[in-house]
Amino acid sequence: MFNYDTAFSRNIGWLTAAEQQKLRHTKVAIAGLGGVGGAHLLALVRLGIGKFCIADFDDFGVHNFNRQAGAFMSTVGQPKADVLCRMARDINPEISIEIFGEGVTPQNVDHFLSGADVYVDGIDFFAVGAREMVFAACHKQGVPALTAAPLGLGVGLLYFSPGGMSFEQYFQLAGLGEQEKFVHFIAGLSPAMMQRSYLVEPSAVNFGARSGPSTIIACELCAGLMGASVMKLVLRRGALRAAPWVLQFDGYLHRLKHSWRPFGNANPLQRILMRLIRSRLQLGG
Repeated sequence: MFNYDTAFSRNIGWLTAAEQQKLRHTKVAIAGLGGVGGAHLLALVRLGIGKFCIADFDDFGVHNFNRQAGAFMSTVGQPKADVLCRMARDINPEISIEIFGEGVTPQNVDHFLSGADVYVDGIDFFAVGAREMVFAACHKQGVPALTAAPLGLGVGLLYFSPGGMSFEQYFQLAGLGEQEKFVHFIAGLSPAMMQRSYLVEPSAVNFGARSGPSTIIACELCAGLMGASVMKLVLRRGALRAAPWVLQFDGYLHRLKHSWRPFGNANPLQRILMRLIRSRLQLGG
């Protein structure tokens, strides 16, 4: 028989009993349930968070097997949102989950974020338009927003605080073509570009074909860092540096880097980085 206090009793010590109960009544919105989004959801469920809105319109396929939490032979062809909801309820049958099986759209984004204490980004790298829309809505509604991007065998974390620098102010995407938005996005996520030193097949990164490599190592690192960051935000336990700060940890190089980029991608260092990205990566179709 399920019992919340027993199920999450091993969290106590790192959390107080009162903090665990606060997490039980916390609501997190997660858009995208693929590489990082599914891992984020399961990590936060095991942390004891009790309320979620989750959104994804895609189905699982065999090409997801190397990294996605809900990808199994038994789930091929099934909606990601439904699969991850079942997995979450198999951990905590008492949780509240609202599913947005059509994904997040301009018509439902306000509903999706309604009552959320934190927004956790799991949208596919190449779905920049959807990401712009959701982060703009977070900024408008005052919802703290976090993205943890898988970078090689590492992670890049960005936090957009209510009243602080917005996603658009940092990434500077307005008015750009799609491929240039990809350049701006990767530069903003990864100002230190640590993963570049061990990218052995650069042709695997092809913005024109909307393709790029990713690993389970990076996705699991993202989920761990995201879980800790959500916990700190919700419980108000310690500082979390907001944009234009970026935290990067690389599991392959065993390196941690904090980067500060005033003015975001308008920073001269970022302009230099974007020129490098354009010269090195496949931008054709």
